[in-house]
Amino acid sequence: MRSLGRILERIFFWSYERGTWQYDVAVAAILVFVLLTPRSWFHDEPQVGLPAASGGVTLVETEGATRTYRVDARLLAPPFRTPELSNDLHNTLQRAIPDLRGKGFSILRIEPIRDADGTVISYEVQVQR
Repeated sequence: MRSLGRILERIFFWSYERGTWQYDVAVAAILVFVLLTPRSWFHDEPQVGLPAASGGVTLVETEGATRTYRVDARLLAPPFRTPELSNDLHNTLQRAIPDLRGKGFSILRIEPIRDADGTVISYEVQVQR
């Protein structure tokens, strides 16, 4: 029993010399863990932008089936290319607005709102359901 404790202690503190079979087994075990662990076990994706519940999306105008929302630019992941911008805005609106979740809608118009320096601070997005 004492020898088992000694073995575990030496493995834990990595005290085997390079080239010994114990060292090789420990390295092989680490490699097997790193290479064969399913990605689904780890959910550490970086969070981009503000959380959806932060109030970054506000309703500006309602006209029949068409609504205009103001979306804070910090909710979107850079870079802002036109096809990706439309897709990112669609996903952001779907997450932030309960009425749009799971329902089809199309974006009719995207207009950037700029500050005095010319930096885009938000987007006005016209949506039709």
